[in-house]
Order: sequence, then structure tokens, then C-alpha cells
Amino acid sequence: MSDEHGGGPPGLDLGQLMNTAKQMAGKLAASQEELARITVEGSAGGGLVVAEANGRGELLDLRIDPAAAEEQDLDLLRDLILAAVNQALARARETAQQKTRELTGGLPIQIPGLTS
Repeated sequence: MSDEHGGGPPGLDLGQLMNTAKQMAGKLAASQEELARITVEGSAGGGLVVAEANGRGELLDLRIDPAAAEEQDLDLLRDLILAAVNQALARARETAQQKTRELTGGLPIQIPGLTS
């Protein structure tokens, strides 16, 4: 059996389903563009190292205060860099998850490009 719109189960409007899918694709593209523009920061060592990432989880900038390099403790500097980058990337993931919740109305749906 098919509905009057041809091909689908009774009560299913394939035209409406396609329109909804197109709207979701448009919202997804807009969300991905918005995530690329959103920036978040992570820092360590009281601001000696600051990492900046976008909502897509891409590292954009890494600032190291010259005072951190003067210490000549490369292991400590490495740890500060890792901490700052990890904090920035965690904030980027949180931002992407929030955008996904907004897009899906809170439904637990995995969307490639927005969720990991």
C-alpha cells in the first residue's frame, strides 16, 4: 500500500519528509559554520600558556608567555602546553555538543561534523 504521494507507507508524506531532511541539512551546515566562528580558550600556569580553538575542535593559536620559556624547564612547559590545549579542545567539544542539542531539540542523535 502507498499513500497519495506515491511510494511510502500509509500516512507517510514523503514530500514532507524530504522537506524536513533539507531543512535539517541547512541547519547542520549553518551550525558547522557557526562552530567554525566560535572560539574558546584554555589556559595553564596562571595564563603562561593559552590555547585557542574553534568550535570544530581545531587549534587556532597557542600563546606562550616568554617568562614560561625563561624557566628552561621544558618538561614543565610541555605539560602547560598540553593542559592548555586539552582544556581548549574540551571546551570546543562542549560547545559542539550544546549546538547539537539545540539542533536536535535535545534528542540523543549523533550528527557527523557536530558530534564525535
